[in-house]
Amino acid sequence: MGYISVAIDGPSGAGKSTIALAAAERLRYIYVDTGAMYRAIGLAVCRKGIAEDDAEAIAAALPSIDVSLAYEGGAQHVLLCGEDVSEAVRTPEIARYASKVSAVPAVRQFLLDLQRGMAARSNILMDGRDIGTVILPDAPVKIFLTASSAVRAARRCKELREKGQQVTLESVKADIEARDKLDMSRPVAPLRQAEDAVLLDTSDMTLAQSIEAVLRIIKEKIEG
Repeated sequence: MGYISVAIDGPSGAGKSTIALAAAERLRYIYVDTGAMYRAIGLAVCRKGIAEDDAEAIAAALPSIDVSLAYEGGAQHVLLCGEDVSEAVRTPEIARYASKVSAVPAVRQFLLDLQRGMAARSNILMDGRDIGTVILPDAPVKIFLTASSAVRAARRCKELREKGQQVTLESVKADIEARDKLDMSRPVAPLRQAEDAVLLDTSDMTLAQSIEAVLRIIKEKIEG
């Protein structure tokens, strides 16, 4: 039997990264946070002073950008040209950059080969916006993880405040809804639920319940 791939897609603030990392640890799978990869490229582009909608300049900058993921003490670290940018990529500004650069075909191709290569070498749990539809269309397990925009905003606002960022619930909700619109309307690999994906709405679930629900879906799919 070959390696098993689990694809988890969903909108911004749905808790994909937290839930997917916890599930991967329980399963002893490799966790791949594709959103963090796009955020790292967004950060690199921002630092270079390139406009978020300048597709030509973004594509030209890609050869000088090195993105990788590392794991230490059970935590994921996002590395940009060797620098740990795990916290730097989590700001609302970089989230907007990530959404913009992820619509650039050259960026998607740049990361596509890297992500598929990971899936060819290990049992993985990968989350993002287009994993089940584009990156790993043949994955035996696909989950579309979502929650209401109000719930997602409240969760994200709490997370950002705990990290010391001064944000309001209204601004975070506006950012999330704007990100949803961008992700669902972009011409390249828009956010959508794969036809064979299981829909999981965690609006009324605790984190622990969400993790258990994901693990239950994976178990049912793998064991048939």
